[in-house]
Amino acid sequence: MKRTSILCFLILCTTAVLSYGNVTAKEKAALMDLYHNTKGESWKVSWDLNTPVDSWKGVEVKDGHVVGLNLFMNNLNGILPESIGKLKHLTHLNLAFNSITGVLPKDIVKLQNLKVLRLEMNRIKGALPTGIGQLKELRVFSMFNNFLSGSIPPTFGELKHLKELNLSSNNLKGIIPKSIGNLTKLEALGLFENSLEGTIPEEMGNLSQLKELVLANNQLGGEIPSEFGQLASLKILQLQNNRFNSYKGLQEMDTRQFLVFDTDEKSLNPKFNEIQLQRTRMADTKFEDVDDNE
Repeated sequence: MKRTSILCFLILCTTAVLSYGNVTAKEKAALMDLYHNTKGESWKVSWDLNTPVDSWKGVEVKDGHVVGLNLFMNNLNGILPESIGKLKHLTHLNLAFNSITGVLPKDIVKLQNLKVLRLEMNRIKGALPTGIGQLKELRVFSMFNNFLSGSIPPTFGELKHLKELNLSSNNLKGIIPKSIGNLTKLEALGLFENSLEGTIPEEMGNLSQLKELVLANNQLGGEIPSEFGQLASLKILQLQNNRFNSYKGLQEMDTRQFLVFDTDEKSLNPKFNEIQLQRTRMADTKFEDVDDNE
């Protein structure tokens, strides 16, 4: 009798998962919250809620769980639901180039399998979560062109796998945390067009893999750290429109390494005349639907 009961229970559980397109009821409910909160019926490509979840646009299902959600440029309009934190198996989340408003859900830091988070070109406001350091698997964090305020949490320095951090074109204030220097796998750092102040931390000289550094249009001051001479991989450097009183640290760098170099120190420009510069003021901005396979 017990064996029959157990068998029936397992069949019921399997049927429940299969009926939602190979995902649990909890995960389907979280997706439906997103749909309703962002006016899903008005998306460019909407979801038919009567069909299996794995047939919905942008939803990737693996082993009975939602692992990918890509609704790039799909006319999402509204706020992100707190229940998005229930998609605990999610590795890729791309909701970029939409009209998402409100603040980041506090439970977004529960997505501890997340490798790629793209929310750029939306209207998200408020502070970045201090618990961002919980996302230990993160490779990409991109939220440029939003309305973020407050400071950059030092806990970003705990994301040891991070390769791309883009917070450009927001309303961020305060200093660049020294802990950013812990991100030794970082290849691109975009902090363009905020209200950041203070000096550039010398710890950023530890970013030996960094290829792109965009700090332009802030209120940074003091000296350029001499540790910049350690950034041998750097190809794009944009520092213009700040308040530096010394550029001596740049003299430690190999001028032949740059593809893009922008600074307000005119005396340095002749050293770079041999380079055919493409002065892309938004060098850190990506406008394509990026499929990150980290």
